[in-house]
Amino acid sequence: MRELRQVATGVWVATAQVWTSNTVVVVDDDGAALVVDPGITRAEVDGLVAAVEAHGWRVVAGLSTHPHWDHVLWSPAWGAAPRFAAPRAIAALAGDVERGWAEASATAPGHDRALFGALTPLPTADGAPLGSPVPLGSPVPLGPPAPRGCRVVTHDAHAPGHLALVTRGVLVAGDMLSDVEVPLLDVGPGGDGARAPRDPVADYRAALDALERAVEECEVDVLVPGHGAVAVGREAIARRFADDRAYLRDPDGSRDPRLADAWVAGEHAAQVAFLRSRATG
Repeated sequence: MRELRQVATGVWVATAQVWTSNTVVVVDDDGAALVVDPGITRAEVDGLVAAVEAHGWRVVAGLSTHPHWDHVLWSPAWGAAPRFAAPRAIAALAGDVERGWAEASATAPGHDRALFGALTPLPTADGAPLGSPVPLGSPVPLGPPAPRGCRVVTHDAHAPGHLALVTRGVLVAGDMLSDVEVPLLDVGPGGDGARAPRDPVADYRAALDALERAVEECEVDVLVPGHGAVAVGREAIARRFADDRAYLRDPDGSRDPRLADAWVAGEHAAQVAFLRSRATG
């Protein structure tokens, strides 16, 4: 059973041993629960199922922050619950699903292929039809069956249609604002630069601006990144934004302490090479 830590009223976090990946569960007073990015290994996801059952909650919906394989997994125990994602994220995954499944199978075997990436366009609470384009950069209410008080912010940093969840003073940021990873740019699926956006650094900066506005507008005091430690308090959250902006000012010359991790350093080297090729191409 995975350990769940409460970080705000009705908001719980489980941190996995694999890549310090964070799962968030948002729970209403009646036990209706929204699961965000449920985990990586099959054991982690099964452990989350057990933890949710032990609390007496019932999963009514899921949320995938972005279309990378480690964020689109699910459990058969919750198979009937819709799993929401931004329409752009769903389209991006549809064009790359076999490569994503191959990576999932190699790194975290045992998942159900039929559930992999089976996502539903976001429902919004403003009367827009299911699957309508979600405005970039502004918090939009997330409609039923999600718990009350959930809003999403969509952008194109790190991956197309990346979204963050804002609820109850908590920002669930997806793969951004981490204390263990530098900003990881969208350099194309599988590193295919030919399919990368025109200016991924600008996309990332715009996303940071949007998320910072959400922190202010929604009075956020807790930040949960996709990987790494939870940041508590406005000062700690502001440092995350400052660190990511400092890296983006000069990725090639960065001496960011997060680069001490070998995997992060490898991703950094790859995206610096990508940016150099764009500059000379």
